[in-house]
Amino acid sequence: MTKGIQLPALKSAPSAPAAIPPAAPAPAGGSAATFDVRQLNVWFGSHQVLRGVSLEIRPKAVTAIIGPSGCGKSTFLRVLNRMHDLVPGARVEGRITLFGEDLYARDVDATLVRRRVGMVFQKSNPFPTMSVAENVTVGLRLNGMREKGLIQERMERSLRMAALWEEVKDRLNANALSLSGGQQQRLCIARALAIEPEVLLMDEPASALDPLATAKIEELILQLKQDYTIVIVTHNMQQAARISGQTAFFYLGELVEFDQTIRIFTHPRQKQTEDYVTGRFG
Repeated sequence: MTKGIQLPALKSAPSAPAAIPPAAPAPAGGSAATFDVRQLNVWFGSHQVLRGVSLEIRPKAVTAIIGPSGCGKSTFLRVLNRMHDLVPGARVEGRITLFGEDLYARDVDATLVRRRVGMVFQKSNPFPTMSVAENVTVGLRLNGMREKGLIQERMERSLRMAALWEEVKDRLNANALSLSGGQQQRLCIARALAIEPEVLLMDEPASALDPLATAKIEELILQLKQDYTIVIVTHNMQQAARISGQTAFFYLGELVEFDQTIRIFTHPRQKQTEDYVTGRFG
């Protein structure tokens, strides 16, 4: 894929690595980790939300994060692109690397991290005063792209990748809020794809959608994993089973189990995992 906007290295300062235990490796298969998370601890004020989380996330695969409400799933997801930097009182300890580069090194630009690690939220959030086309291209313009032909090309490609082009190609100047809920969510995915990130984080992207729209989002995720590392938080066990290759089960701020999705749902190693995926609690 030709990159119109170059995504430079994170420019972390060279330093000796801390003495942190190895992460739980990603399940067998794939190449070097996209994310390597070691002994991750997260606080909001005095409340600790995540404790000692260590795992590796492989590239060009879908990793599902499951667990009951309040167990730290969304917190973990947002740590991966430094969204918590915007939250007063948030504190992160441990180490997270993106293709070997420390995301939390002192000289790393959090804005650059978010360019490389895109985010799609639970509730579709198109910019309400902008057209369909403007919603897709706003990130390109903010990142300094001015060439109209390239902007148009990237917009169409992103909408095609989000399986939305045929539905909106004659409505590009319409307000984004005129689209259906499922279309709005795919528009937000197209907006994230337009700046060509390396990773897509999705926080329950289909939880507010009807079954038909959910199926389209799931089909899209399966297509996008050919080019992107995708990490998705979901409460929907069937969805995790359908679309992910690996699943991490969180409970009370801790990573209980991380394995191939088929094993998590058929032969989990931990009793807590078995109880959760079989509906005994959660």
